Amino acid sequence: MTEFWLSAGLLLLAALAFLLIPILRGRRRQQEEDRTALNVALYQERVAELAAQQQAGVLDNDQLAKGRDEAARELLADTEGAEAPRQGHLGKTLPLLAAVLVPVLGLGLYLHFGAADKVELTQEFAQAPQSMEEMTARLERAVQAQPDSAEGLYFLARAYMAEQRPADAARTFERAVTLAGRQPELLGQWAQALYFAANKQWSPQVQALTDEALQADPKEVTSLGLRGIAAFEGERYQEAIDYWQRLLAQLPEGDASRAALQGGIDRAAERLKAAGGTLAAAPEAARLKVRVALADALKDKVRPDDTVFIFARASNGPPMPLAAKRVTVAQLPVEVELSDADAMMPQMKLSDFAQVQLVARVSRAGQPTRGEWIGQSSPLPNRTQGTQQLTIDSPDP
Repeated sequence: MTEFWLSAGLLLLAALAFLLIPILRGRRRQQEEDRTALNVALYQERVAELAAQQQAGVLDNDQLAKGRDEAARELLADTEGAEAPRQGHLGKTLPLLAAVLVPVLGLGLYLHFGAADKVELTQEFAQAPQSMEEMTARLERAVQAQPDSAEGLYFLARAYMAEQRPADAARTFERAVTLAGRQPELLGQWAQALYFAANKQWSPQVQALTDEALQADPKEVTSLGLRGIAAFEGERYQEAIDYWQRLLAQLPEGDASRAALQGGIDRAAERLKAAGGTLAAAPEAARLKVRVALADALKDKVRPDDTVFIFARASNGPPMPLAAKRVTVAQLPVEVELSDADAMMPQMKLSDFAQVQLVARVSRAGQPTRGEWIGQSSPLPNRTQGTQQLTIDSPDP
Protein backbone atom coordinates (compact mmCIF):
# COMPACT_ATOMS: atom_id res chain seq x y z
CA MET A 1 0.00 0.00 0.00
CA THR A 2 2.96 2.35 0.48
CA GLU A 3 3.48 2.64 -3.27
CA PHE A 4 -0.20 3.36 -3.77
CA TRP A 5 -0.36 6.20 -1.24
CA LEU A 6 2.91 7.66 -2.57
CA SER A 7 1.49 7.74 -6.08
CA ALA A 8 -1.74 9.28 -4.79
CA GLY A 9 0.25 11.97 -2.97
CA LEU A 10 2.18 12.89 -6.12
CA LEU A 11 -1.08 13.17 -8.07
CA LEU A 12 -2.50 15.36 -5.31
CA LEU A 13 0.49 17.70 -5.48
CA ALA A 14 0.03 17.99 -9.22
CA ALA A 15 -3.64 18.85 -8.76
CA LEU A 16 -2.86 21.48 -6.11
CA ALA A 17 -0.29 23.03 -8.45
CA PHE A 18 -3.05 23.81 -10.93
CA LEU A 19 -4.91 25.65 -8.19
CA LEU A 20 -2.07 27.46 -6.40
CA ILE A 21 0.19 28.48 -9.30
CA PRO A 22 -2.40 30.93 -10.73
CA ILE A 23 -2.64 32.58 -7.28
CA LEU A 24 1.14 33.00 -7.09
CA ARG A 25 1.17 34.41 -10.59
CA GLY A 26 -1.63 36.75 -9.58
CA ARG A 27 0.56 38.24 -6.85
CA ARG A 28 3.30 39.03 -9.38
CA ARG A 29 0.80 40.64 -11.70
CA GLN A 30 -0.52 42.71 -8.79
CA GLN A 31 2.99 44.04 -8.10
CA GLU A 32 3.37 44.98 -11.77
CA GLU A 33 0.00 46.74 -11.73
CA ASP A 34 0.98 48.69 -8.59
CA ARG A 35 4.24 49.87 -10.23
CA THR A 36 2.39 50.93 -13.39
CA ALA A 37 -0.12 52.89 -11.34
CA LEU A 38 2.74 54.70 -9.57
CA ASN A 39 4.37 55.62 -12.92
CA VAL A 40 1.08 57.01 -14.23
CA ALA A 41 0.66 59.12 -11.11
CA LEU A 42 4.20 60.52 -11.49
CA TYR A 43 3.48 61.29 -15.17
CA GLN A 44 0.30 63.17 -14.26
CA GLU A 45 2.15 65.11 -11.56
CA ARG A 46 4.93 66.06 -14.03
CA VAL A 47 2.39 67.26 -16.62
CA ALA A 48 0.65 69.37 -13.94
CA GLU A 49 4.00 71.05 -13.02
CA LEU A 50 4.71 71.89 -16.68
CA ALA A 51 1.25 73.42 -17.06
CA ALA A 52 1.80 75.56 -13.94
CA GLN A 53 5.16 76.80 -15.28
CA GLN A 54 3.57 77.70 -18.65
CA GLN A 55 0.86 79.72 -16.89
CA ALA A 56 3.54 81.51 -14.85
CA GLY A 57 5.29 82.47 -18.12
CA VAL A 58 8.35 80.39 -17.40
CA LEU A 59 7.67 78.09 -20.38
CA ASP A 60 6.23 78.87 -23.77
CA ASN A 61 3.96 76.58 -25.73
CA ASP A 62 6.82 74.78 -27.56
CA GLN A 63 8.68 74.12 -24.32
CA LEU A 64 5.43 72.83 -22.73
CA ALA A 65 4.90 70.42 -25.63
CA LYS A 66 8.47 69.17 -25.44
CA GLY A 67 8.14 68.63 -21.68
CA ARG A 68 4.93 66.61 -22.11
CA ASP A 69 6.57 64.43 -24.80
CA GLU A 70 9.55 63.78 -22.57
CA ALA A 71 7.29 62.77 -19.64
CA ALA A 72 5.31 60.48 -21.95
CA ARG A 73 8.49 58.75 -23.17
CA GLU A 74 9.61 58.16 -19.58
CA LEU A 75 6.20 56.63 -18.75
CA LEU A 76 6.36 54.30 -21.73
CA ALA A 77 9.90 53.24 -20.83
CA ASP A 78 8.90 52.47 -17.25
CA THR A 79 5.81 50.39 -18.25
CA GLU A 80 7.39 48.58 -21.20
CA GLY A 81 7.25 44.74 -20.83
CA ALA A 82 4.45 44.76 -18.28
CA GLU A 83 1.70 42.18 -18.92
CA ALA A 84 -1.70 43.39 -19.85
CA PRO A 85 -4.10 43.23 -16.89
CA ARG A 86 -6.36 40.15 -16.86
CA GLN A 87 -9.87 40.10 -15.56
CA GLY A 88 -10.25 37.61 -12.71
CA HIS A 89 -13.61 36.70 -11.24
CA LEU A 90 -12.65 33.98 -8.76
CA GLY A 91 -10.45 36.05 -6.50
CA LYS A 92 -8.09 34.37 -4.07
CA THR A 93 -10.50 32.92 -1.53
CA LEU A 94 -12.18 30.37 -3.79
CA PRO A 95 -8.97 28.78 -5.17
CA LEU A 96 -7.47 28.55 -1.68
CA LEU A 97 -10.69 26.99 -0.37
CA ALA A 98 -10.67 24.52 -3.25
CA ALA A 99 -7.03 23.65 -2.55
CA VAL A 100 -8.05 22.57 0.96
CA LEU A 101 -11.36 20.87 0.12
CA VAL A 102 -10.28 18.96 -3.01
CA PRO A 103 -7.87 16.54 -1.23
CA VAL A 104 -10.20 16.16 1.75
CA LEU A 105 -13.20 15.45 -0.47
CA GLY A 106 -11.15 13.14 -2.72
CA LEU A 107 -9.90 11.13 0.24
CA GLY A 108 -13.41 10.82 1.65
CA LEU A 109 -14.85 9.63 -1.66
CA TYR A 110 -12.05 7.11 -2.13
CA LEU A 111 -12.47 5.67 1.36
CA HIS A 112 -16.20 5.30 0.69
CA PHE A 113 -16.27 4.14 -2.95
CA GLY A 114 -12.65 3.10 -3.54
CA ALA A 115 -11.00 -0.29 -3.48
CA ALA A 116 -8.17 0.08 -1.01
CA ASP A 117 -9.12 -3.25 0.58
CA LYS A 118 -9.01 -5.00 -2.82
CA VAL A 119 -5.60 -3.50 -3.58
CA GLU A 120 -4.29 -4.75 -0.25
CA LEU A 121 -5.79 -8.22 -0.82
CA THR A 122 -4.23 -8.43 -4.27
CA GLN A 123 -0.83 -7.68 -2.78
CA GLU A 124 -1.45 -10.29 -0.07
CA PHE A 125 -2.41 -13.04 -2.53
CA ALA A 126 0.74 -12.34 -4.51
CA GLN A 127 2.65 -13.89 -1.62
CA ALA A 128 2.28 -17.55 -0.63
CA PRO A 129 0.46 -18.07 2.70
CA GLN A 130 2.47 -19.50 5.56
CA SER A 131 -0.34 -21.66 6.92
CA MET A 132 -3.86 -22.89 6.16
CA GLU A 133 -5.23 -20.50 8.78
CA GLU A 134 -3.62 -17.55 6.99
CA MET A 135 -5.06 -18.70 3.68
CA THR A 136 -8.54 -18.98 5.20
CA ALA A 137 -8.25 -15.50 6.73
CA ARG A 138 -7.30 -14.06 3.33
CA LEU A 139 -10.27 -15.77 1.68
CA GLU A 140 -12.60 -14.44 4.37
CA ARG A 141 -11.41 -10.88 3.69
CA ALA A 142 -11.77 -11.47 -0.05
CA VAL A 143 -15.37 -12.63 0.40
CA GLN A 144 -16.07 -9.66 2.65
CA ALA A 145 -14.71 -7.33 -0.05
CA GLN A 146 -16.61 -9.16 -2.84
CA PRO A 147 -19.68 -10.79 -1.26
CA ASP A 148 -21.24 -11.52 -4.69
CA SER A 149 -18.32 -13.63 -5.91
CA ALA A 150 -19.46 -17.27 -6.13
CA GLU A 151 -15.90 -18.32 -6.91
CA GLY A 152 -14.57 -16.68 -3.74
CA LEU A 153 -17.27 -18.38 -1.66
CA TYR A 154 -16.45 -21.75 -3.23
CA PHE A 155 -12.76 -21.53 -2.35
CA LEU A 156 -13.56 -20.29 1.16
CA ALA A 157 -15.89 -23.24 1.72
CA ARG A 158 -13.19 -25.65 0.53
CA ALA A 159 -10.77 -24.01 2.97
CA TYR A 160 -13.28 -24.50 5.80
CA MET A 161 -13.53 -28.20 4.90
CA ALA A 162 -9.73 -28.50 4.96
CA GLU A 163 -9.77 -26.96 8.47
CA GLN A 164 -12.42 -29.44 9.66
CA ARG A 165 -15.10 -26.74 9.88
CA PRO A 166 -17.95 -28.42 7.94
CA ALA A 167 -20.74 -26.30 9.44
CA ASP A 168 -19.10 -23.10 8.19
CA ALA A 169 -18.43 -24.81 4.87
CA ALA A 170 -22.08 -25.83 4.50
CA ARG A 171 -23.31 -22.25 5.03
CA THR A 172 -20.73 -20.94 2.56
CA PHE A 173 -21.57 -23.56 -0.09
CA GLU A 174 -25.23 -22.63 0.29
CA ARG A 175 -24.40 -19.00 -0.47
CA ALA A 176 -22.35 -20.08 -3.49
CA VAL A 177 -25.29 -22.13 -4.81
CA THR A 178 -27.57 -19.11 -4.41
CA LEU A 179 -25.21 -17.01 -6.54
CA ALA A 180 -23.99 -19.55 -9.11
CA GLY A 181 -27.08 -21.70 -9.48
CA ARG A 182 -27.68 -25.34 -8.64
CA GLN A 183 -24.63 -26.79 -10.34
CA PRO A 184 -24.06 -30.53 -9.65
CA GLU A 185 -20.55 -30.02 -8.26
CA LEU A 186 -21.71 -27.34 -5.81
CA LEU A 187 -24.68 -29.45 -4.71
CA GLY A 188 -22.39 -32.41 -4.03
CA GLN A 189 -19.94 -30.29 -2.03
CA TRP A 190 -22.80 -28.73 -0.06
CA ALA A 191 -24.26 -32.18 0.73
CA GLN A 192 -20.86 -33.45 1.87
CA ALA A 193 -20.39 -30.48 4.23
CA LEU A 194 -23.87 -31.03 5.71
CA TYR A 195 -23.16 -34.74 6.19
CA PHE A 196 -19.96 -34.16 8.13
CA ALA A 197 -21.42 -31.20 10.04
CA ALA A 198 -24.12 -33.61 11.35
CA ASN A 199 -21.49 -36.10 12.56
CA LYS A 200 -21.97 -38.39 9.56
CA GLN A 201 -25.74 -38.59 9.98
CA TRP A 202 -27.66 -38.97 6.73
CA SER A 203 -30.56 -36.53 6.39
CA PRO A 204 -33.39 -35.86 3.93
CA GLN A 205 -31.61 -32.67 2.81
CA VAL A 206 -28.40 -34.56 2.04
CA GLN A 207 -30.41 -37.19 0.19
CA ALA A 208 -32.23 -34.53 -1.86
CA LEU A 209 -29.02 -32.69 -2.74
CA THR A 210 -27.19 -35.81 -3.90
CA ASP A 211 -30.29 -36.97 -5.82
CA GLU A 212 -30.41 -33.63 -7.63
CA ALA A 213 -26.67 -33.62 -8.33
CA LEU A 214 -26.60 -37.17 -9.73
CA GLN A 215 -29.73 -36.61 -11.77
CA ALA A 216 -28.07 -33.63 -13.46
CA ASP A 217 -24.68 -35.39 -13.72
CA PRO A 218 -24.49 -39.13 -12.95
CA LYS A 219 -20.69 -38.79 -12.87
CA GLU A 220 -20.61 -36.13 -10.13
CA VAL A 221 -17.71 -37.43 -8.06
CA THR A 222 -18.46 -35.89 -4.66
CA SER A 223 -22.02 -37.24 -4.59
CA LEU A 224 -20.85 -40.70 -5.70
CA GLY A 225 -18.20 -40.80 -2.99
CA LEU A 226 -20.60 -39.51 -0.35
CA ARG A 227 -23.30 -42.03 -1.25
CA GLY A 228 -20.67 -44.77 -1.01
CA ILE A 229 -19.55 -43.59 2.44
CA ALA A 230 -23.13 -43.39 3.71
CA ALA A 231 -23.92 -46.87 2.36
CA PHE A 232 -20.77 -48.33 3.96
CA GLU A 233 -21.58 -46.71 7.34
CA GLY A 234 -25.09 -48.13 7.03
CA GLU A 235 -23.64 -51.62 6.29
CA ARG A 236 -25.13 -51.60 2.78
CA TYR A 237 -21.90 -52.90 1.33
CA GLN A 238 -23.06 -53.84 -2.16
CA GLU A 239 -24.54 -50.35 -2.58
CA ALA A 240 -21.27 -48.80 -1.38
CA ILE A 241 -19.31 -50.92 -3.86
CA ASP A 242 -21.57 -49.86 -6.73
CA TYR A 243 -21.16 -46.14 -5.98
CA TRP A 244 -17.41 -46.40 -5.47
CA GLN A 245 -16.93 -48.41 -8.65
CA ARG A 246 -18.79 -45.69 -10.57
CA LEU A 247 -16.50 -43.13 -8.93
CA LEU A 248 -13.40 -45.20 -9.69
CA ALA A 249 -14.33 -45.19 -13.39
CA GLN A 250 -14.18 -41.36 -13.38
CA LEU A 251 -10.67 -41.13 -11.94
CA PRO A 252 -7.75 -41.00 -14.39
CA GLU A 253 -5.01 -43.60 -14.26
CA GLY A 254 -2.29 -42.56 -11.86
CA ASP A 255 -4.64 -40.57 -9.63
CA ALA A 256 -3.41 -40.80 -6.04
CA SER A 257 -6.93 -41.40 -4.67
CA ARG A 258 -7.52 -44.51 -6.80
CA ALA A 259 -5.60 -46.75 -4.37
CA ALA A 260 -7.57 -45.50 -1.34
CA LEU A 261 -10.87 -45.90 -3.19
CA GLN A 262 -10.00 -49.41 -4.31
CA GLY A 263 -9.10 -50.19 -0.70
CA GLY A 264 -12.57 -49.08 0.36
CA ILE A 265 -14.16 -51.28 -2.30
CA ASP A 266 -12.11 -54.27 -1.10
CA ARG A 267 -13.10 -53.71 2.55
CA ALA A 268 -16.75 -53.43 1.59
CA ALA A 269 -16.47 -56.68 -0.39
CA GLU A 270 -14.85 -58.45 2.59
CA ARG A 271 -17.58 -57.32 4.98
CA LEU A 272 -20.26 -58.29 2.48
CA LYS A 273 -18.84 -61.83 2.26
CA ALA A 274 -18.39 -61.99 6.04
CA ALA A 275 -22.07 -61.16 6.47
CA GLY A 276 -22.97 -64.03 4.16
CA GLY A 277 -23.69 -61.90 1.09
CA THR A 278 -22.59 -62.49 -2.48
CA LEU A 279 -20.72 -59.88 -4.45
CA ALA A 280 -22.71 -58.92 -7.55
CA ALA A 281 -20.82 -59.02 -10.82
CA ALA A 282 -20.38 -55.69 -12.54
CA PRO A 283 -22.73 -55.41 -15.53
CA GLU A 284 -21.05 -55.67 -18.89
CA ALA A 285 -21.14 -52.39 -20.81
CA ALA A 286 -23.08 -52.36 -24.07
CA ARG A 287 -20.94 -51.84 -27.19
CA LEU A 288 -21.79 -51.80 -30.87
CA LYS A 289 -19.35 -51.54 -33.76
CA VAL A 290 -20.67 -50.11 -37.02
CA ARG A 291 -19.13 -49.37 -40.41
CA VAL A 292 -20.87 -46.53 -42.24
CA ALA A 293 -20.59 -45.97 -46.01
CA LEU A 294 -22.24 -43.66 -48.53
CA ALA A 295 -24.13 -45.10 -51.51
CA ASP A 296 -22.45 -44.43 -54.85
CA ALA A 297 -25.58 -42.76 -56.19
CA LEU A 298 -25.33 -40.03 -53.53
CA LYS A 299 -21.67 -39.08 -53.87
CA ASP A 300 -22.46 -36.26 -56.31
CA LYS A 301 -25.31 -34.97 -54.12
CA VAL A 302 -23.38 -34.31 -50.92
CA ARG A 303 -20.43 -32.12 -49.97
CA PRO A 304 -17.27 -33.28 -48.20
CA ASP A 305 -17.93 -30.99 -45.21
CA ASP A 306 -21.54 -32.13 -44.68
CA THR A 307 -22.06 -33.50 -41.16
CA VAL A 308 -22.79 -37.19 -40.60
CA PHE A 309 -24.43 -38.28 -37.33
CA ILE A 310 -24.05 -41.96 -36.43
CA PHE A 311 -26.21 -43.05 -33.50
CA ALA A 312 -28.19 -45.81 -31.84
CA ARG A 313 -31.75 -45.31 -30.65
CA ALA A 314 -34.21 -47.55 -28.81
CA SER A 315 -36.34 -49.74 -31.08
CA ASN A 316 -39.28 -49.37 -28.69
CA GLY A 317 -38.78 -46.26 -26.66
CA PRO A 318 -37.95 -42.56 -26.88
CA PRO A 319 -36.74 -41.34 -30.30
CA MET A 320 -33.68 -39.46 -29.03
CA PRO A 321 -30.25 -41.04 -29.56
CA LEU A 322 -28.84 -43.24 -26.81
CA ALA A 323 -25.24 -43.01 -28.06
CA ALA A 324 -23.86 -40.94 -30.93
CA LYS A 325 -20.74 -40.02 -32.86
CA ARG A 326 -20.20 -37.15 -35.34
CA VAL A 327 -18.07 -37.26 -38.50
CA THR A 328 -18.12 -35.69 -41.98
CA VAL A 329 -18.86 -37.03 -45.44
CA ALA A 330 -15.16 -36.72 -46.30
CA GLN A 331 -14.38 -39.36 -43.62
CA LEU A 332 -16.72 -41.98 -45.11
CA PRO A 333 -16.47 -44.92 -45.12
CA VAL A 334 -15.70 -44.96 -41.39
CA GLU A 335 -15.87 -47.50 -38.57
CA VAL A 336 -16.96 -46.32 -35.12
CA GLU A 337 -17.90 -47.88 -31.79
CA LEU A 338 -20.98 -46.79 -29.85
CA SER A 339 -21.14 -47.46 -26.10
CA ASP A 340 -22.46 -46.03 -22.83
CA ALA A 341 -19.54 -43.58 -22.86
CA ASP A 342 -21.16 -41.89 -25.89
CA ALA A 343 -24.51 -41.38 -24.15
CA MET A 344 -26.34 -38.21 -25.12
CA MET A 345 -28.21 -38.19 -21.78
CA PRO A 346 -26.65 -39.75 -18.64
CA GLN A 347 -29.97 -41.26 -17.52
CA MET A 348 -30.53 -42.95 -20.91
CA LYS A 349 -27.73 -45.31 -21.93
CA LEU A 350 -27.32 -47.93 -24.60
CA SER A 351 -27.23 -50.67 -21.96
CA ASP A 352 -30.67 -49.62 -20.65
CA PHE A 353 -32.48 -50.87 -23.78
CA ALA A 354 -32.28 -54.46 -25.01
CA GLN A 355 -33.20 -53.70 -28.65
CA VAL A 356 -31.76 -50.76 -30.55
CA GLN A 357 -31.57 -49.45 -34.12
CA LEU A 358 -28.50 -48.01 -35.81
CA VAL A 359 -28.93 -44.80 -37.83
CA ALA A 360 -26.60 -42.65 -39.96
CA ARG A 361 -27.83 -39.25 -41.16
CA VAL A 362 -26.26 -36.66 -43.46
CA SER A 363 -27.23 -33.14 -42.34
CA ARG A 364 -25.89 -30.15 -44.23
CA ALA A 365 -27.25 -27.84 -41.50
CA GLY A 366 -25.56 -29.88 -38.76
CA GLN A 367 -28.87 -30.86 -37.11
CA PRO A 368 -28.94 -34.40 -35.67
CA THR A 369 -32.74 -34.61 -35.94
CA ARG A 370 -33.04 -33.37 -39.56
CA GLY A 371 -31.05 -34.06 -42.68
CA GLU A 372 -31.05 -34.84 -46.38
CA TRP A 373 -30.02 -38.53 -46.51
CA ILE A 374 -30.28 -41.43 -44.10
CA GLY A 375 -29.37 -45.08 -43.55
CA GLN A 376 -31.02 -47.34 -40.96
CA SER A 377 -30.54 -50.88 -39.66
CA SER A 378 -33.03 -53.41 -38.46
CA PRO A 379 -33.52 -53.76 -34.68
CA LEU A 380 -30.71 -55.68 -32.98
CA PRO A 381 -29.57 -56.51 -29.42
CA ASN A 382 -27.49 -53.82 -27.73
CA ARG A 383 -24.59 -56.26 -27.22
CA THR A 384 -24.43 -57.65 -30.73
CA GLN A 385 -20.95 -58.88 -31.57
CA GLY A 386 -19.16 -58.10 -34.80
CA THR A 387 -19.15 -55.03 -36.99
CA GLN A 388 -22.51 -53.94 -38.39
CA GLN A 389 -22.66 -52.59 -41.96
CA LEU A 390 -24.74 -49.44 -42.53
CA THR A 391 -25.18 -47.63 -45.86
CA ILE A 392 -26.61 -44.12 -46.28
CA ASP A 393 -28.83 -44.56 -49.32
CA SER A 394 -32.30 -43.04 -48.78
CA PRO A 395 -33.84 -39.54 -48.57
CA ASP A 396 -34.41 -38.43 -45.00
CA PRO A 397 -38.20 -38.45 -44.46
